[in-house]
Amino acid sequence: MHLVTVATQLDQWSLDFEGNCKRILKSIAIAKSRGATLRVGPELEIPGYGCLDHFLEGDTILHSWEVLATILQSEEAQDIVCDIGMPIEHKNNNYNCRVIIHSGKIVMIRPKMWMANDGNYRELRHFTPWHKHRQTEQHSLPRIIRNVTGQDYVPFGDAVVSTEDTVIGVELCEELFTPASPHILMGLDGVEIFTNSSASHHELRKLNRRIDLIKEATMKLGGIYLYANQQGCDGDRLYYDGASLIAMNGQILARGSQFSLSDVEVITATVDLGAVRAHRTTSSRRMQSAQSEAYQRVYVDTRLDGGQGIRVGDDETKGTTEVKYHTPEEEIALGPACWLWDYLRRSRQAGYFIPLSGGIDSCATTVIIHSMCRLVADAASKGDEQVIADARRIAGEPEDSSYLPTDPKEFAGRIFYTCYMGTEHSSPETRKRAKDLSEAVGGYHVDLNMDTAVSAVKGIFSLVTGKRPQFGVHGGSSAENLALQNIQARLRMVLAYMFAQLLPWARGKTGGLLVLGSANVDESLRGYYTKYDCSSADVNPIGGISKTDLKKFIAWAEVNFDLPILKSFLDAIPTAELIPIGADNVAQSDEVEMGMTYDELSVYGRLRKVEKCGPYSMFGKLVQEWGTFLSPTEIAQKVKHFFFNYAINRHKMTTLTPSVHMESYSPDDNRFDLRPFLLPSRFNHQFRKIDELAEKLPNRATQPGNDKAKVD
Repeated sequence: MHLVTVATQLDQWSLDFEGNCKRILKSIAIAKSRGATLRVGPELEIPGYGCLDHFLEGDTILHSWEVLATILQSEEAQDIVCDIGMPIEHKNNNYNCRVIIHSGKIVMIRPKMWMANDGNYRELRHFTPWHKHRQTEQHSLPRIIRNVTGQDYVPFGDAVVSTEDTVIGVELCEELFTPASPHILMGLDGVEIFTNSSASHHELRKLNRRIDLIKEATMKLGGIYLYANQQGCDGDRLYYDGASLIAMNGQILARGSQFSLSDVEVITATVDLGAVRAHRTTSSRRMQSAQSEAYQRVYVDTRLDGGQGIRVGDDETKGTTEVKYHTPEEEIALGPACWLWDYLRRSRQAGYFIPLSGGIDSCATTVIIHSMCRLVADAASKGDEQVIADARRIAGEPEDSSYLPTDPKEFAGRIFYTCYMGTEHSSPETRKRAKDLSEAVGGYHVDLNMDTAVSAVKGIFSLVTGKRPQFGVHGGSSAENLALQNIQARLRMVLAYMFAQLLPWARGKTGGLLVLGSANVDESLRGYYTKYDCSSADVNPIGGISKTDLKKFIAWAEVNFDLPILKSFLDAIPTAELIPIGADNVAQSDEVEMGMTYDELSVYGRLRKVEKCGPYSMFGKLVQEWGTFLSPTEIAQKVKHFFFNYAINRHKMTTLTPSVHMESYSPDDNRFDLRPFLLPSRFNHQFRKIDELAEKLPNRATQPGNDKAKVD
């Protein structure tokens, strides 16, 4: 049994070279203290993965070399093989690289071969893939490194590292997900330990895919797989969810946390290289291995077992571990909460501010803040020095303070501010729900009426034009009705920013607050919100989550967070409360106004983005799914209604508040969902084809025996 492996997950921050260096060195020190002789870190860990176009700047590469020089000279990096990530320029091309070092020397540089270039990723914009498979070239090292290592050139390319007792192969993030992953050919050529450095973002219900691929790879090939992933918010919309792991022969030996406030987490495992070799004795594997092409081996004069041979391993790292997955509700509670903590502490603001409407969306955002405060309290109770120091600074405590944020409600009272902005159309029920929710989580709550501000703006318009707009229930046109709703929403945004800047001052504190938005992914997709309204904010924790998932999350939090007030939010009808109640005494309903349910919106969203459906193909799929309880013409009308509203509101995505990426059908225009914002909303050709097909198809919804389907 050899304690030879380690994987790390770091909470890196793009362009924070000093902080990133400290975290890397700390991870190496922890690894060595546990007896490990191989340390693997996350992708591009020196500059941070999310530098984006900063990767095109020579400064980013220069500073990465400077940090690597510091690591090479450090005491921590002696007598241990380290796999470290940074960008490198080779022959005037930028490459996403792993630098293998050992005791003050660079062993080799392995550039990434297959790039992540869809969804949230644009690696081909910043890096060149290495397509010379099983080939290396000599890379000329910069003077700053030559002065440290005494080396002028090192191998650069697709090779493997050979120690006295085993062979190590590098696989980078996306390469695991490709159909012909490098680990297959490396394993056939005798590589026994695979390292994978990753910056894989969190998405609801996604983690199992990663783990299944790694288990399958090592089950079929045999071998030890070290997966190191970044964790936290590194400066953009993604939350990297850690879950670093060590697998051997299809079994998970150790796994890091998926959601944590820790800056550095290291996992180790006791592994038996003999078990890998025994796993590879099958006849078919031997035949394929004998025919495989050889990789160039770069030799390191060391043994990963430290020359100790068989020894007793640490009890905590023996055997396999059961993989436990969080439920989607737990993921919503934890992922955005961790991202919000990173954003708050790194922006150096005094806390968060949210306009509470009494509805379920702002309620969900508030509960996520409550979850963040619970995580802070838990980490502080366990003595996490970094969390305690950050919490003291945010709460306005001096550095030598003895304050410990171990009570989530008490901590929320220092850093979380809520406000109910009522008008003449607001109901007592929503006002009370907002107040009760803020009290339940410990927030500092303000209640106000803003009718004076609304009347003033309407008065200015009337003074200039001589006309006074009316709501629809009073005989006004749709243009008047919409404008009168929008001015209320936009004034709430103005008031939100004013209160966010001045409320800490009013309480005798310093600093400003970050304004939180509360528009869910379905409303963004449909465009059911006002541009530059109270959903416009600094950040939006729920902007990547569907209404359906949010309701399930609130039901979960009611029990697991012991917040009985949440039941009243689940029972309430979603309403914006922006228009007077009409003669029928029925309040404004979101789903009635949208002309579609939130459940339907989730279906449209997944078909549009994930399954890449235009109007015509979406209609075809929905006929198969909904045809037993809706006629083809009814389905056609729903599809056309969705695409019309999607098109006329697509421009709103250009101003969407940055939100944590959580859902695979996010309409975020910034990077994830690149589509025009001016679309032909009538879709004349597409809609005509839908209508023609709908007329030809039989109406299964009216056939006998389908009554139950109709009810469902």
